[in-house]
Amino acid sequence: MNNSAANTGRVLWAGLRALLVLTVVCGVLYPLAVTGIAQVAFPGKANGSEVTDASGRVVGSELIGQSYNLPLKEGEETPTPDLKWFQPRPSNGLGTNSVNTQYSIILSGATNRSGDNEDLITWVKDAKAAVVKDNSTADHKVKPSDVPADAVTSSGSGLDPHISPEYAELQVHRIAEKNHLTVAQVDKLVADHTDGRILGFVGEPRVNVLQLNIALKQLVATQG
Repeated sequence: MNNSAANTGRVLWAGLRALLVLTVVCGVLYPLAVTGIAQVAFPGKANGSEVTDASGRVVGSELIGQSYNLPLKEGEETPTPDLKWFQPRPSNGLGTNSVNTQYSIILSGATNRSGDNEDLITWVKDAKAAVVKDNSTADHKVKPSDVPADAVTSSGSGLDPHISPEYAELQVHRIAEKNHLTVAQVDKLVADHTDGRILGFVGEPRVNVLQLNIALKQLVATQG
């Protein structure tokens, strides 16, 4: 009986020592080592890929989209896009297929609606009409066939910070008119902030909306 108790005690003590060692190694030393390496090797990415404006103030992350809307008026439930800024993929209002409503990082994902779902088809049609209307100016009319898919559908996460170069170009005339700039100036902004395929073949060309709008704000300030 005493031998059995002693053996049980040794096993329990061995298990406890293993637990303590693994806790220290895996729960303390390893996280500290990984964090230290990340802070030295790529501190920007390790800290959330923060984006700063010209004054050095953090205004967001290059990995998470955000909305550019006018302040809600009394009685309004759906925000109105502020059309002096480049607009991201839908994450609220017409055309969204996302469960996210306003780029809330707490909630991400898309609905399970299929491509032939009547609600989704209606949202996309209404969104396309809104994109055509919002981006047509006195001297430039947008055609429905000009509207790319990312202008009327959200991403799978609902948090995509990028738009296609085609959608950015679609907004150029409206941006120029609203901000009293030339089309050539805004075209150059888009070209300067268009990223190509990773390694030349992975993914698609893309434009980070936040970084583009920061550059737009700086350009408008210099014109003023």
